Amino acid sequence: MSGPGDPPEGVPEGAPGGDDEYRSVVFDESFVRAARIQEYSASERLDGTARSVRVRHVLPRSLARQAVALLMLLVLAFGFAIYMGVRHPYKAPAGDSNPQLRVTLIPLVPTGTVAAVPVSAPFAGSAAATYRSGPGAINAPAAERVGDFAESEVYAAYQTAVEYLTASAIDPRAVTGGDVGTVRNLLDPAQLDQFEASVTRPTADGSQEATGWLVRFDPAEHLQLVGGADGVRVKGQMFPPQTSNDMLEISTDHTFVYALRGPGSPDMPISLFTVRRQLQFRFTHRDLEQDHLQVTAAEVAAGPLSCGNGVESYFRPILAGGQATGRINGVNPFDQNPVTAVCAPLGSDGAPPSGTPTTSGPAVTATAGPTVTASTGPTGGTAAGTPGATPGRAQATGLTPPPRTPQASHPAL
Repeated sequence: MSGPGDPPEGVPEGAPGGDDEYRSVVFDESFVRAARIQEYSASERLDGTARSVRVRHVLPRSLARQAVALLMLLVLAFGFAIYMGVRHPYKAPAGDSNPQLRVTLIPLVPTGTVAAVPVSAPFAGSAAATYRSGPGAINAPAAERVGDFAESEVYAAYQTAVEYLTASAIDPRAVTGGDVGTVRNLLDPAQLDQFEASVTRPTADGSQEATGWLVRFDPAEHLQLVGGADGVRVKGQMFPPQTSNDMLEISTDHTFVYALRGPGSPDMPISLFTVRRQLQFRFTHRDLEQDHLQVTAAEVAAGPLSCGNGVESYFRPILAGGQATGRINGVNPFDQNPVTAVCAPLGSDGAPPSGTPTTSGPAVTATAGPTVTASTGPTGGTAAGTPGATPGRAQATGLTPPPRTPQASHPAL
């Protein structure tokens, strides 16, 4: 019988696999650690385990730790890639930044009493008599390919712009009813926050005026648009589109003339109210797929209005028989205070009305160089709000800079 430490039976002493090699196999710890199965101890077998051996880890412990570390590294790399795709530290191109509307509002102030117009033909005798009327009053030019925008995309941009102009300046639901849902639905989602702030919390800061987005009269005043949408006359144009920063840009210039009646009986007198809107639209390929647009600039001149009454929320027209309150405040170039909104006189044929209004500041009049003067709209005529009226237009806008007229009474700057 072999004793402890003896070689296995049948293995001659000194032969391969003999005593020395046997001992190295038995006591080699690396061999023990690499074993895939391990016999339970006596105490573990007494605990009632059904199996006599346990299966050990296939991989060595060091390899298992390396596999876990590699897996965690892959997860972190994947998560970082996702994060960089959403919030990367690089500055986005100018065309991808959130679009902001810039607004310029100029109230046009009459110098006398606003005259009534005939109830049966409110636009007769005025330049607006030749303007188009109704929802189909705005036309778009023929579409042509521009840059990487196909002809079909340019056509879609024109149609979306027409739809916006109609919804924001002709549709009675928005003009007199205060319903801005159709206008909102046409805007790029990136502009919705600015639009909502302009409508709910309008501020005269050049970016949050509701009347820059749409023509709207205060529903609380219950003004009546004579003839509904047919009581709006329109004339204007869309300019050829351009491309910039992978975007399509379209400029429009339209004059809208409204026949308005105050609350009361149908016998109430009617007067005209005119709004000149110069708008700039911008489209991405995605906007065109979703029938959206971005309004980036709005230059608006409207009257007859009183100077000094806020127009950032609603237009509050001076109706037939009414007169403007307040005065036209000019801009004093020597005053270091912030420049406030400027009103323009509502004149005829582009000339200032007789009797120059009083202004604030030294040596500044309503027709002085630093301030704004009124001129004719797209066609010639006389001032809106009176028979034979045409829309007044404020010249001090980005699209149409005012002519420089030397003033001998002013000191040289």
